[in-house]
Amino acid sequence: MTRIIVCRGCCCGTSRKVPTLDHDEQVRRLARITEVRITDCLDVCEQANVIVVQPSPAGRAAGGRPVWLGLVNQPEAIDDIATWIRAGGPGLAEPPDILALYISTPPRRTRKAPA
Repeated sequence: MTRIIVCRGCCCGTSRKVPTLDHDEQVRRLARITEVRITDCLDVCEQANVIVVQPSPAGRAAGGRPVWLGLVNQPEAIDDIATWIRAGGPGLAEPPDILALYISTPPRRTRKAPA
Protein backbone atom coordinates (compact mmCIF):
# COMPACT_ATOMS: atom_id res chain seq x y z
CA MET A 1 0.00 0.00 0.00
CA THR A 2 1.16 3.48 -0.86
CA ARG A 3 1.61 5.68 2.20
CA ILE A 4 1.46 9.45 2.48
CA ILE A 5 3.43 11.57 4.93
CA VAL A 6 1.94 14.97 5.68
CA CYS A 7 4.01 17.68 7.28
CA ARG A 8 2.19 19.53 10.02
CA GLY A 9 5.07 21.20 11.82
CA CYS A 10 5.89 24.84 12.34
CA CYS A 11 4.57 26.09 9.00
CA CYS A 12 2.69 23.35 7.17
CA GLY A 13 -0.87 22.87 8.23
CA THR A 14 -1.30 26.27 9.82
CA SER A 15 -3.84 28.91 8.92
CA ARG A 16 -1.14 31.49 9.63
CA LYS A 17 0.99 30.22 6.72
CA VAL A 18 -1.81 29.07 4.37
CA PRO A 19 -5.05 30.73 5.49
CA THR A 20 -7.16 29.70 2.48
CA LEU A 21 -7.00 25.94 3.06
CA ASP A 22 -8.91 23.69 5.45
CA HIS A 23 -5.88 21.77 6.70
CA ASP A 24 -7.85 19.20 8.69
CA GLU A 25 -10.05 18.45 5.68
CA GLN A 26 -6.93 17.97 3.55
CA VAL A 27 -5.73 15.24 5.92
CA ARG A 28 -9.20 13.64 6.09
CA ARG A 29 -9.38 13.48 2.29
CA LEU A 30 -5.93 11.96 2.06
CA ALA A 31 -6.85 9.36 4.71
CA ARG A 32 -9.74 8.22 2.50
CA ILE A 33 -7.18 7.36 -0.18
CA THR A 34 -4.48 5.55 1.75
CA GLU A 35 -2.58 5.41 5.03
CA VAL A 36 -1.53 8.86 6.25
CA ARG A 37 1.25 9.56 8.70
CA ILE A 38 1.56 13.04 10.20
CA THR A 39 5.05 14.32 10.92
CA ASP A 40 6.24 17.39 12.75
CA CYS A 41 8.55 19.04 10.23
CA LEU A 42 10.17 17.99 6.97
CA ASP A 43 12.53 21.01 6.83
CA VAL A 44 11.12 22.61 3.70
CA CYS A 45 8.96 25.26 5.31
CA GLU A 46 9.12 27.49 2.24
CA GLN A 47 7.19 24.75 0.38
CA ALA A 48 4.27 24.50 2.87
CA ASN A 49 2.13 22.39 2.65
CA VAL A 50 4.40 19.42 2.03
CA ILE A 51 3.23 15.89 1.28
CA VAL A 52 5.47 12.89 0.56
CA VAL A 53 3.99 10.02 -1.43
CA GLN A 54 5.82 6.80 -0.67
CA PRO A 55 5.67 3.85 -3.08
CA SER A 56 3.92 0.63 -2.21
CA PRO A 57 6.12 -2.46 -1.86
CA ALA A 58 5.33 -3.32 -5.50
CA GLY A 59 6.14 0.23 -6.54
CA ARG A 60 9.44 0.14 -4.67
CA ALA A 61 10.30 -3.21 -6.31
CA ALA A 62 9.62 -1.54 -9.66
CA GLY A 63 12.08 1.24 -8.82
CA GLY A 64 9.70 3.77 -7.31
CA ARG A 65 11.04 6.25 -4.78
CA PRO A 66 9.26 8.70 -2.48
CA VAL A 67 7.94 11.76 -4.30
CA TRP A 68 7.94 15.08 -2.45
CA LEU A 69 5.13 17.49 -3.25
CA GLY A 70 5.30 21.09 -2.09
CA LEU A 71 2.85 23.99 -2.08
CA VAL A 72 -0.09 21.56 -1.97
CA ASN A 73 -2.52 24.31 -1.03
CA GLN A 74 -5.43 23.72 -3.40
CA PRO A 75 -8.16 21.19 -2.56
CA GLU A 76 -8.10 19.98 -6.17
CA ALA A 77 -4.52 18.76 -5.75
CA ILE A 78 -5.80 16.00 -3.47
CA ASP A 79 -7.96 14.70 -6.33
CA ASP A 80 -4.86 14.51 -8.54
CA ILE A 81 -2.88 12.71 -5.81
CA ALA A 82 -5.80 10.28 -5.35
CA THR A 83 -5.92 9.53 -9.08
CA TRP A 84 -2.21 8.77 -9.09
CA ILE A 85 -2.34 6.53 -6.03
CA ARG A 86 -5.34 4.60 -7.39
CA ALA A 87 -3.33 4.03 -10.58
CA GLY A 88 -0.45 2.57 -8.53
CA GLY A 89 1.58 5.55 -7.33
CA PRO A 90 5.38 5.90 -7.49
CA GLY A 91 7.07 3.17 -9.49
CA LEU A 92 3.84 1.83 -10.99
CA ALA A 93 2.15 4.86 -12.54
CA GLU A 94 3.22 8.23 -13.80
CA PRO A 95 1.77 11.11 -11.81
CA PRO A 96 -0.87 13.23 -13.56
CA ASP A 97 0.82 16.04 -15.48
CA ILE A 98 -0.64 18.67 -13.14
CA LEU A 99 1.34 17.21 -10.21
CA ALA A 100 4.55 18.30 -11.94
CA LEU A 101 3.71 21.76 -10.56
CA TYR A 102 4.03 20.38 -7.02
CA ILE A 103 6.98 17.99 -7.26
CA SER A 104 9.89 19.31 -5.24
CA THR A 105 13.33 18.19 -4.17
CA PRO A 106 13.68 16.83 -0.64
CA PRO A 107 16.02 18.75 1.63
CA ARG A 108 19.59 17.61 1.88
CA ARG A 109 20.43 16.58 5.34
CA THR A 110 24.06 16.88 6.16
CA ARG A 111 25.79 15.04 8.90
CA LYS A 112 28.36 16.75 11.00
CA ALA A 113 31.71 15.04 11.02
CA PRO A 114 32.66 13.59 14.39
CA ALA A 115 34.84 15.96 16.37
